[in-house]
Amino acid sequence: MKTLSKGLDRKKVEEISRLKNEPSWMLKFRLDSYDVFKKLKMPNFGPLINLDFNNITYYKKVFDDVKDSWKNVDKNIKETFDDIGLTKAEDEYLAGVHVQYESEALYHNMLEELKEKNVIFLDTDTALKRYPDIFKKYFATLVKNDDNKFAALNSCVWSGGTFIYVPANTKLQRPLQSYFRINSKDMGQFERTLIIVGENSELHYIEGCTAPSYSSDSIHAAVVEIFVEKNAKCKYTTIQNWANNVYNLVTKRAIVYEGATMQWVDGNIGSKVTMKYPACILKGDYAKASCTTIALADNNQIQDTGAKMIHIGKHTKSNILSKSIARNGGNATYRGLVKITKGASNSFANVKCDTILLDDKSKSDTFPTNCCENKTSFLQHEATVCKIDPKQLFYLMTRAIDENKATELLIMGFIEAFKEELPLEYAVELNQLLKGETIKECKR
Repeated sequence: MKTLSKGLDRKKVEEISRLKNEPSWMLKFRLDSYDVFKKLKMPNFGPLINLDFNNITYYKKVFDDVKDSWKNVDKNIKETFDDIGLTKAEDEYLAGVHVQYESEALYHNMLEELKEKNVIFLDTDTALKRYPDIFKKYFATLVKNDDNKFAALNSCVWSGGTFIYVPANTKLQRPLQSYFRINSKDMGQFERTLIIVGENSELHYIEGCTAPSYSSDSIHAAVVEIFVEKNAKCKYTTIQNWANNVYNLVTKRAIVYEGATMQWVDGNIGSKVTMKYPACILKGDYAKASCTTIALADNNQIQDTGAKMIHIGKHTKSNILSKSIARNGGNATYRGLVKITKGASNSFANVKCDTILLDDKSKSDTFPTNCCENKTSFLQHEATVCKIDPKQLFYLMTRAIDENKATELLIMGFIEAFKEELPLEYAVELNQLLKGETIKECKR
């Protein structure tokens, strides 16, 4: 095991790079990013980030090597993942899976299909060593180290994450999956994910995240960069169930080329504060993008989520559907940007934000920024905030359904559009999670 002491300085950045045996260009990138991080200010929008950067552990390696069989993973670690249902059946769930624990990958298993089709699916650290030319071509080109303070922080201390390269004309029959776990007090997790989907190829990638609760704060500041080449399709599904002491501050961005399609499916349940706005740059003509999100804000939780769509190519289309639930004084906020540029003629964008409040203490805000710079395109925005409809509740109760079950059915109906985007086993898990977290103790 190797754990750096708390706090961050140039020596710790150098030590992370040394422990990983990285090339000189990556060390320089890290040090330059550290200088940027020190200069950049905290965001001037959104919730207050009251985080002591000197009280965070920025690197913790638990094991020396990555296991390719779940049987060889440490017993205590296996029990942690058993408890959260990851390992119900190795053959069904753990083929084509990457698991990160604290700062480094601990388990990785390749599908035979990937090997046969020359798909690269690795932890990001290994990809840097094995495929340096591909890595350097794409790394930090979509999310630069001066994009925002937390992207700069990730850039100087990044560790782990997922690297996927799908060659041209390749379609995968099953999703690829990664799972990220913060398991220590005052821990920071800074994975870096890089995905390239070649021309005419298709990929579905699923990511899950959890952490136990502690009295002090932890931080999850990931960076995701996705390149969707001509006529390719990429779907990125995230279900994050962080504990209520975690600051979840993530930068996710995709560039979508001619005729390509990008889908974000983003679920945020838990965390103290979430600031996350998956973005798509629709660069090519006829490119398409969508972002479907759900956020649950509970007591002392702020879910500041949304999406960004930048239309550059002609005849481009985007759709944002945001579903938020707030209870026990939680704050569920939509914050988004849609920009149809002057050259993006004959384009279309749609934004729909729906929030349901389960009590009188909870709060919802909508902060849309919508800009259309040409006269041949259409941009429309709709937002609703409501409570449980007493008429619908009464109707269900007259059918011999008790109040809790009736409320549950209405909530499930509210998020149906999001559930439809999930694989069956994840939709079932989400149902159980929301039943336990949302319906229980619900007061109208």
